[in-house]
Amino acid sequence: MQTDTRQKLLTLIKSRGSVSAKDMIEHLEISRQALFKHLAILLRNDDIKKIGRPPKVFYSLVVSRKTVSVGQIDAATKKVIDERYLYISPSGDIDFGWKGFITWSEKTAQEPVKTAAEYIATLARYDTFRKNGLIDGIKKMKATFKEPALDALFYVDFYSIERFGKTKLGQTLLYAKQSQDKRMMRSIAEEVRPHAESLIEKYHIDGVVYIPPTVKREVQFMKELEKNLHLPVRVLPVTKIKTPVAVPQKTLTKLDDRIENARETIAVEGSQIYKNILIIDDAVGSGATLNETAKQLRTKKLCTGKIIGLVITGSYKGFDVISEV
Repeated sequence: MQTDTRQKLLTLIKSRGSVSAKDMIEHLEISRQALFKHLAILLRNDDIKKIGRPPKVFYSLVVSRKTVSVGQIDAATKKVIDERYLYISPSGDIDFGWKGFITWSEKTAQEPVKTAAEYIATLARYDTFRKNGLIDGIKKMKATFKEPALDALFYVDFYSIERFGKTKLGQTLLYAKQSQDKRMMRSIAEEVRPHAESLIEKYHIDGVVYIPPTVKREVQFMKELEKNLHLPVRVLPVTKIKTPVAVPQKTLTKLDDRIENARETIAVEGSQIYKNILIIDDAVGSGATLNETAKQLRTKKLCTGKIIGLVITGSYKGFDVISEV
């Protein structure tokens, strides 16, 4: 049941579309403390949603939609979806887990409970490729390159899965980079860190390479990843060579062009010799950048042992080109 003040807030928001806290305080002549107490309740009840970040935050009504009772979904299915599903709307709203799954199902005209069972089955099929929490991608690397320079390649997750689109990690990676959101970048680092530490221990890694970005951004994802992972091994310096025109790998569709791009624009520096090296990248498409970087490490005799690749997301089927990230 809405109080008189909350009803006035809803009426005001409805009449204006979106309203800032400052405007609400002035219109209703209430204190800031009282306003945010009412807003917290309206947000919790899904009556309104918050748009933007401080200091530019606005509130708008949540568009009413059909609801699916939690009781209609079995607990095990809901638990998996709560852990592994993320929906980001075209306007940039984020819904986690079951709530996000319902939103996506209704926007795509699918029955949520039935579709949830199909989603779980699809996840299970893709999870058969996992071992110890990681996806082994070296077979596809060997199928792409006659003599791959990597000894092993692992994905933390697939970038997307059939029918359901981008995975939770794939979505987070895409929008963390596009929006330069440091909070999302930190959440990715938290998920990647245990896998990186496990590989460091397993393969006795004593050096790590972070693939540098091509596109210049105010907040560089790989730099933030390096800072937040803070791995207990020395970082090898690698430079992205500046050319008259910056050509990102994602714009190239031919494997030969991607190999040339990586060969001519990635430069491994330094002279210290390492036994085993871990190369970390955000996403693998053709695998050209990882392979060419590993080749340089071997050509310059900076590695005497194994070179292991770890990517945040990748495509299992034929290293399909990832053109978004």
